[in-house]
Amino acid sequence: MTEIPVVNEKDKIIGFKESKKVNKKEIYRVSGLWITNKKNQILLAQRTLTRKEPYKWSPAVAGTVEKNENYFSNIKKEAFEELGLKKISIKKEKKIRIKGKWNFFLQMFSSQINLNKNKFKINKNEVKQIKWFSKKEIEKLIKTKKSMFVIGFKKIWNSFY
Repeated sequence: MTEIPVVNEKDKIIGFKESKKVNKKEIYRVSGLWITNKKNQILLAQRTLTRKEPYKWSPAVAGTVEKNENYFSNIKKEAFEELGLKKISIKKEKKIRIKGKWNFFLQMFSSQINLNKNKFKINKNEVKQIKWFSKKEIEKLIKTKKSMFVIGFKKIWNSFY
């Protein structure tokens, strides 16, 4: 079973717990990656049935930080596991707090990758599909079809774009 750090309101580790046993009041850590291309499009990923919030769209890569990881090592691991990305340049971005159904700190990262979506090695256990979107398309979808995105997507989007 996977253990994850449980943190306080200042994002300091106060203990470790099996991920499935974390309650709604406990805070954990998640890392996420916005991938853009030279056309200024943003890559989003649609989750598989087996993940939290199945079939919802989210930033291209995201994952819960595990014991013995930090935000950066986690996002590098997740980028490889989910999309087959190895040697990519990753820039640290904003960290935000998400509260609600899940309770976590989200450290966002960004990377520019100029690949056709067919060139990514998608892990079909985690990602149903990926797609390049323009900023205008995403903003329109947030207004008209908010339910197609993971919880907190609008907050994540607004804090970044």
